[in-house]
Amino acid sequence: MIELEQLSKTYTQKDGTLVRAVDSVSLKVAEGEICVFLGPSGCGKTTTLKMINRLIAPTSGRVLLNGEDTTGIDEVSLRRHIGYVIQQIGLFPNMTIEENITIVPRLLGWDKKRCRERATELMAMVALDPAKFLKRYPRELSGGQQQRIGVIRALAADAPVLLMDEPFGAVDPINRESIQNEFFQMQRQLKKTVIMVSHDIDEAIKLGDQVAIFRAGKLVQFDHPDTLLARPKDDFVSAFVGQDHTLKRLLLVRAGDAATTPATARPGLPLQDAMNLMDDQDARYLTITDNDNRALGYISRRDIRSAGTQGVSGDKVRPFNLNAAPDENLRVVLSKMYKHSASWMPVIDAEGKYLGEVTQDSIADYLSSGKSRGQRMAA
Repeated sequence: MIELEQLSKTYTQKDGTLVRAVDSVSLKVAEGEICVFLGPSGCGKTTTLKMINRLIAPTSGRVLLNGEDTTGIDEVSLRRHIGYVIQQIGLFPNMTIEENITIVPRLLGWDKKRCRERATELMAMVALDPAKFLKRYPRELSGGQQQRIGVIRALAADAPVLLMDEPFGAVDPINRESIQNEFFQMQRQLKKTVIMVSHDIDEAIKLGDQVAIFRAGKLVQFDHPDTLLARPKDDFVSAFVGQDHTLKRLLLVRAGDAATTPATARPGLPLQDAMNLMDDQDARYLTITDNDNRALGYISRRDIRSAGTQGVSGDKVRPFNLNAAPDENLRVVLSKMYKHSASWMPVIDAEGKYLGEVTQDSIADYLSSGKSRGQRMAA
């Protein structure tokens, strides 16, 4: 865990004026989470990042790593155990890719076999063939490939903490999305604690477990990205996240969050009773499940009316043409709905269990309700 306690940095200008670049910042980043620092240029986010590994010395306040004050740790030892990635990458041109990746492990005394195994493992995680690339030099790689090497080099010594200063900012949009996806999967697999500086709100909500918004050296809001979008603390945050912040939430909210749980029926329910149940719910359809709550399909009011109310619900069951998994984001869900001209979809888990349904109305209700995934996860 990383904890900042009233962290501040003050500079003295040539005319003697004091400038507070970072002003009493306090926050906690849980082990294995990604926290993204956001804010306009000069807001203090990069200075705060650099104070964590003491590239910049704090004027006051403390940085704690797993409860230990970093001022009591030797600077060289501290930096060797905190990975650091910058936008400019900084690969050594006269070293091979393998040598670049393993520079810190070699300084830590790792043997050649262990270094090679680590480099091979990390190269595979970013979709670069170790046999093809390890013996190459940086000039023989594209910009996107070099950026991948810069990221995994910071992970080579298996440091528990990774600091990243706009690591994907210089990469073109196509490669940036690919690298972001690879990094996110790698972080979830390795469970590193990451603090990342970014200027991109879309990147922040895509990657961050928590987002910290800075302004003029102060921490303005620190929240789960969905909470940040749902309830900006003030006009500055609202303007920073953008007028389309509600649409951005579609990537964060899952089908299971926006699902409702209308009544269901068993196959043996008489059709007249099924019609009455739909009348009670003012619904045009009714989901049919078995005794284990597995979704079998649905019956519609129209089908019952056209065939009469004799028989049981199982006689008129239609299979679902599409469904949503509980962890699918609402952007995917709405895309499916619009593609198939559907107004609703059942939410069904991997075992076929019926969890409810998501509709265009339920999505709109959730987004306007003030609820957020951050609130739900904290509870």
